[in-house]
Amino acid sequence: MLTVSSPGASGVGSDEVSVSVMEGDSVTLNTGVQTNRQQDIRWYYNDIRIAQINGDINKTCTDVQCNEGNARFRDRLKLDHQTGSLTITNITNTDSGEYTLKIFSSSDSEKIFSVNVQGVSAAEIDEAKKNKGESVTFDPPVARKPDDVMTWYFNNIHIAEITGDLIDICTDVQCNEGNERFRDRLKLDHQTGSLTITNTRNTDSGEYTLLIISNNSSFSITRVKRFNLTVIGE
Repeated sequence: MLTVSSPGASGVGSDEVSVSVMEGDSVTLNTGVQTNRQQDIRWYYNDIRIAQINGDINKTCTDVQCNEGNARFRDRLKLDHQTGSLTITNITNTDSGEYTLKIFSSSDSEKIFSVNVQGVSAAEIDEAKKNKGESVTFDPPVARKPDDVMTWYFNNIHIAEITGDLIDICTDVQCNEGNERFRDRLKLDHQTGSLTITNTRNTDSGEYTLLIISNNSSFSITRVKRFNLTVIGE
């Protein structure tokens, strides 16, 4: 779920951006700039410094490095050294709050991201059991938005993808040349991103992973949904 509220058209250059995510998602808060030696970019969570980057690499830090003893985000913060954008992975309910971006340069600026984490983790695995020859459909946990990129994997093998512009759409052998496991048995719904496997076989048993990337000019959210399929019968 994506929510943007600000005085500006889409949060760009505005003072405050509201971000609503589900537990287990990853979210990237964008600075909208390219870093240089004249800029000092600092991130704060509820007034506690959690990340910093500037021209002096000795002053680059995240989480416990920035604030000794503060391990709230241990190993879950990623700082883009090109833009200063901040990514929080595997977000939890306790990560809700205000994230303040401060850029110190020739013209100082400040931006607040109000992050609300809700719901149950979409990363939980859904179980499906089918008799050999039956069809099975895996549905995304959220409604597909026009700019969403949805990528499907079977046991880490790329098997289907749909992009917002509908230009890059593929299934099975089109996505992964030489992989004909599902030849003519995969159907990708262009409206919802749902994946259907027809005439299932025992060899179709395994884990199916859906990666959803939702982009916004001020932030992006990555969601992972897993399905475990068991095909029974000889």
